[in-house]
Amino acid sequence: MATVGDVMTRSVLSVDLSTTVAEAATIMGERRAGSALVMDGDSLLGIFTERDIVKALGQHFDAAGHAVSEWMTAEPMTVPPDTTVDEALRTMLDSGFRHLPVVEAERVVGVVSMRDLSAAGSA
Repeated sequence: MATVGDVMTRSVLSVDLSTTVAEAATIMGERRAGSALVMDGDSLLGIFTERDIVKALGQHFDAAGHAVSEWMTAEPMTVPPDTTVDEALRTMLDSGFRHLPVVEAERVVGVVSMRDLSAAGSA
């Protein structure tokens, strides 16, 4: 059975706490990524997603200039790379997530998206 480690994206897009919503949105757009991990060095602090961009802009007229730390999901749920695709999919569906950081030995090793899991299920 396929695992998250088999299908995850290893090239992690990350930003720091002070990155603005506009900067993060630009970087995410350039990389065609639906999320960015908010990091402090090797420490995962949060996840900032395209949904957070919409929420920020819908709630505050100048949110684009605010830090992602105001809109991110702090201390996001994570999964280890040996999690099965089915387990990760169930976690995401049950929790309403479309992106999950993948952590091994307290170190971020990738990100898995609903798209990654869907592609693995149809392969």
